[in-house]
Amino acid sequence: MNVIIIEDELLAQAKLESMLNALDSAIAVKAKLSSVKDSMQWLLHNPPPDLAFVDIQLADDHSFEIFRKFPIRFPVIFTTAYDKYLLESFEFNSIDYLLKPITEDKLKRSLEKVSTLRQHFLQENILQLVSTKAPAPQRIIAKKGTEFVALDLNEVAYFFTEHKVVFARDFSGRQLILDKNLAELESELDQSTFFRINRKYIANIKSIERFKSDNGKIRIFLKPEMKEEVHVSKETAPEFREWVEGK
Repeated sequence: MNVIIIEDELLAQAKLESMLNALDSAIAVKAKLSSVKDSMQWLLHNPPPDLAFVDIQLADDHSFEIFRKFPIRFPVIFTTAYDKYLLESFEFNSIDYLLKPITEDKLKRSLEKVSTLRQHFLQENILQLVSTKAPAPQRIIAKKGTEFVALDLNEVAYFFTEHKVVFARDFSGRQLILDKNLAELESELDQSTFFRINRKYIANIKSIERFKSDNGKIRIFLKPEMKEEVHVSKETAPEFREWVEGK
């Protein structure tokens, strides 16, 4: 079982990892993260874990902010020194809530709960037991000058970032400013319709006019046309081809 630990106290990280290894040798701690920022970056670039142990109060914010910005595809066990967050924790796929100090007995009971869920629902993702993902949004709020516009996502050709500002360009060529970053957009959009081309672009399938191989990468020709060349990296190219084929 692949596990991540999100905890800003290094001693607590090490102690929890040690107890997990002692209780179950099949557990592999894939990452130990100490902030909301680092956790979001890790989740953006790695497959979801089978389980996460998450401290609620981190140095830069409450860890709930991580899950407000990322769709949760894995069960979570929250750890904290306070019980006041108990009810709120269940909004974020929590299957248990461990009060510090965490003992081996408490941890063992939590792992047994995870194991029981897996055994009873072997053919289902644990997420389906505790959470229903909200449908992808149909519109997004964008800014044009001093006014705000409810932009239909079907009209958006692509999103891109330039000079740390995120823009949406529709199929008529109109360009609007967004308050969200590309990571937030990627987590909310329908992945069958939109794809993260690279660190600067998220494209609608209907905006892909054509594409071609380019030294292992893939060059994308968008409509409306962009002046700069747009490429999919070698690493992402297979995933892009599958997305275009609708797999």
